[in-house]
Parts: sequence; structure tokens; C-alpha cells
Amino acid sequence: MLMFPHGTQIEIIQDGTVLYTFDLAEAQDQVFEIEYDGRTNTVQIENGRIRMLEAECPDKTCVHMGWLNSGSMPIVCLPNHLIIQFADTEDIDAVIR
Repeated sequence: MLMFPHGTQIEIIQDGTVLYTFDLAEAQDQVFEIEYDGRTNTVQIENGRIRMLEAECPDKTCVHMGWLNSGSMPIVCLPNHLIIQFADTEDIDAVIR
């Protein structure tokens, strides 16, 4: 398990709305899809890490960003309006497990 100095809560946001919140320390390994305007992003959680595995967007910058880590910028897919970032834990009401 990787250690993050600011916590392990992450959120996935699309158009300003939080779609998912995960605690990477407790999340099960999984792959799931998020759709936007007929295009799909595939998100992977594995071994306490998260990344954009695949994306239906022109440049695939979000896929090339790799795993989200404590020193990195959020993972962003601009064409599909999707952001994966560390959460501000003071604003979290519930965690999906």
C-alpha cells in the first residue's frame, strides 16, 4: 500500500459534480467506465492506486498521466470533462467501498 501524506481519499468529478469518492486504502481492485457525450473513460483501482486505464478522447493525455500519486497533479481528461484528484476530506459525507 502506498502512503500519501495528505490522505487516501480521492474523488472523481465530472462537470463540477462528484461522481465517486473512494478511500484508496480500503477500495477493492476494480475497473469501471464513466461515460460523457457518447465517449467512455475507463478507470482502474489496483493495490491502493488509481489511474485512467483507457479513454475515448483525441490525445489520451489522461491515460499517459499514469497512476495518481501524492506529488502529481490531478488526472484530467478535458474532452470528457473528467477529473480524478485527492479529496478535501473535510467535505466528504460518505465513502463508496
